[in-house]
Amino acid sequence: MAISYQGAFEEMKKAGITTYRIRKENILSQSTLQKLREGKPVTTETIEKLCLLLDCTPNDIMKITR
Repeated sequence: MAISYQGAFEEMKKAGITTYRIRKENILSQSTLQKLREGKPVTTETIEKLCLLLDCTPNDIMKITR
């Protein structure tokens, strides 16, 4: 079982927020963004930052995959 963060990237696109901006404004590091792309574990603090930035809930940015 794994977690997909594809929803986070979809929400970023809808909001017009790029990963470049996220890195440049030190919202998340490059390594954290890479973990999201690869579906690796991230902290709840990371999920919180994304939710506040994108005005959404964790259900909007992550899904359990089998």
